[in-house]
Amino acid sequence: MNRRKLLRKLPHATDYHVNVFYSAEDEGYIADIPDLDACSAFGETPEQALHEVELAKDAWLAASREAFRVIPFPRYRPLIYQLAEA
Repeated sequence: MNRRKLLRKLPHATDYHVNVFYSAEDEGYIADIPDLDACSAFGETPEQALHEVELAKDAWLAASREAFRVIPFPRYRPLIYQLAEA
């Protein structure tokens, strides 16, 4: 099997942590995925921001696969979860 076919078949975890927060400067909500460089989205509501960042994540992953870039496995863990594990 050539490298292209192998890379497209590799399983990748896609359950990434998403931050959603209100931005007074943008007058709306921002959702971002820390594990995926520059993957973020805007929405007028938290739900809309979350929906938009899911679309952005799908596009980010598709573009990375198409360019044969390494797709990171989810690693980001908010501090509260890190403290609970200690």
